[in-house]
Amino acid sequence: MNWNDPLPESSPAPLWFQIAERLRAAIKRGKFGPGDVLPSEARINEVFGVSRATSRASLDRLEQEGLIRRRSGKGSIVVAPRVDQPVNEMLGFAEDMRRRGFRPSHVTRFVGRVKAPIEVTDALEIKANALVFQSRRLLKADDAPIGFAVSWLSPALFRSAKPPTAADLNDGSLYEWLARERGVRMTGAREFIEAAIVQQDMALELQVPANSAVLIARRLSRDSNGLPIEYAVLHFRADRYRFHLEVKR
Repeated sequence: MNWNDPLPESSPAPLWFQIAERLRAAIKRGKFGPGDVLPSEARINEVFGVSRATSRASLDRLEQEGLIRRRSGKGSIVVAPRVDQPVNEMLGFAEDMRRRGFRPSHVTRFVGRVKAPIEVTDALEIKANALVFQSRRLLKADDAPIGFAVSWLSPALFRSAKPPTAADLNDGSLYEWLARERGVRMTGAREFIEAAIVQQDMALELQVPANSAVLIARRLSRDSNGLPIEYAVLHFRADRYRFHLEVKR
């Protein structure tokens, strides 16, 4: 079925809902891909013989669902699908992206020892002003920026061993490296998630406009013995990433 086939007269659903459903299905099939412009309100009016209010309502629904971004003078632009991250699952970025059918990659901006800020010393339970290994990495899905991770690791990991290099971290997951090279497996984490306005340097990394919304996750991960191993601050593009939680009563 094409998006512009006649609507069934017998359907009890409102016209705007049926039109939105048609366009949603066309996006899902790949008829309209990320960056493509959907038919205009005028074109929808012409095809289905509906009012401007009806066509606008159908496009408004797709925008609310995060499928399109509407821009004055440019139309309704299809956006890349969001990644849904269950908040009750603990997966490394690479593992999570592969499971969802994306190709993960990392661009390491920095690796080295730095003086730990207070929130890090408190989280990792180390002395004030301790030097800790830090990495700063741009996270990509199918070569498109989706997040930025700043990670600090417990000094106990590297008392008699070297930390990962930039090349190590570019090649794959930090969690996989820790498991393979140090025999450390993350088994639990405590995470706080908040919304914020992106700072200028982060906007450049994530390739989003200034003053865009971002999701910030602050995560403390522990190993099987309950010891704090990693404290991380992650920025995610709000238009590409979201967290979901299922609750039961």
